Amino acid sequence: MTPHSDNLVLIGFMGSGKSSVGRLAAKALGFQFIDTDQAVVDRTGRQIAEIFATDGEAAFRVLETEAIASLAHLHRCVISTGGGAALLPKNREQLRSLGFVVCLTASEEVLFERVSRNAKRPLLQTSNPRETLSELMKARRAVYAETAHWTLDTTLLPQTEVVEALIVAAKEAFAWKRTP
Repeated sequence: MTPHSDNLVLIGFMGSGKSSVGRLAAKALGFQFIDTDQAVVDRTGRQIAEIFATDGEAAFRVLETEAIASLAHLHRCVISTGGGAALLPKNREQLRSLGFVVCLTASEEVLFERVSRNAKRPLLQTSNPRETLSELMKARRAVYAETAHWTLDTTLLPQTEVVEALIVAAKEAFAWKRTP
């Protein structure tokens, strides 16, 4: 499978490493790093949590869709998406047209431990964040699988190994020649 563009697109649940690993992969590949959540913040001048609290998730998803669509002309980028970016069918289609889509996954326990470090996760502002996380993971699993060209489980891997695996997969997807 050769993607339409030479972008590496990272999808997956919050806490899977899309942003942190994406930055490292972009640097290693010599690509630009783009975070769609940050693109929404930059376009609106508002934080994601504020958009959720004031306007609701549906309004945020519209802004997210606009941010994804605005990337269609870009090449040689690592694009990190929000955890729900692949929920809408038109986003799934757009993400796949942007380039090689990799879904980063991790076990529920590891994801909960990772996201618990950040109190700004709007979807986890519930009376039982662990249960919410579990329900969201179950609801999104099939969407991620449908969207991704490849899936990488980050549960037991250090960031350096995740980046190495992403680079190998990207080179293969883009049909680049391997360097010795």
